[in-house]
Amino acid sequence: MDLMLGVVIDFGKTIKWIPTFIDGTIVTIVLSLTTVIIGSFIGLIATLMKQSHVKIFKIIAAIYTQIIRGTPLLVQLFIWLYAMPIIGVSLPSLPFLGSTYGSREFLTAVVALSINSGAYICELLRGGLEAIDKGQMEAGRSLGLSRGQTMKAVIIPQAIRVVLPGLGNEFIMMIKESSIVSVVGIFDVMYTSNIVKAATYSIFEPLIIVAIIYFILTFALTSLVKQLEKRLNVYD
Repeated sequence: MDLMLGVVIDFGKTIKWIPTFIDGTIVTIVLSLTTVIIGSFIGLIATLMKQSHVKIFKIIAAIYTQIIRGTPLLVQLFIWLYAMPIIGVSLPSLPFLGSTYGSREFLTAVVALSINSGAYICELLRGGLEAIDKGQMEAGRSLGLSRGQTMKAVIIPQAIRVVLPGLGNEFIMMIKESSIVSVVGIFDVMYTSNIVKAATYSIFEPLIIVAIIYFILTFALTSLVKQLEKRLNVYD
């Protein structure tokens, strides 16, 4: 108790670091949004592979989702960043994107997080496809459409509408999970707390500010997802 009473909380030291927190927040948003967009394409491809009649495609998609969902994200990030270059697989830096977004670490994090997100989105899309009445496929085929055309024009658009709220929740989860990239030195909002701690010798205040930023981001996105769900329910 005496130790707690001796702690002095002073947010004044962190005021001049607000632009740094804002820059880190922007990086977090860009990283999360890019990850979910790319992950959605990966998840869609994996879902189509699972729906394919070609057995090898089903096996590859099943192995992909099982491995990714069964291993920690941090381990996957370390593998892509440190282990893969040993066997010659390494993403080059892209200087024209800037020192942050074009760095090898940032681009590698995008790949690792996108592949991770894709496995979960694959399961979301699979559930969405299974929610569509099987008669839709039969109706499409009866109109002369191939299986692929029916999936593209009839089934997938309906499934995406079903899983949109889930994709929104995946974006919210990725906002929080992206904080893991700070451990490999990527300048996101979580990493800014380390910078401020080192400069001000304050531990409590930077962490509280970062927690508030994450809360604001997730609260705003949660509200948007709820509004989206209400709009979708209106048209049901």
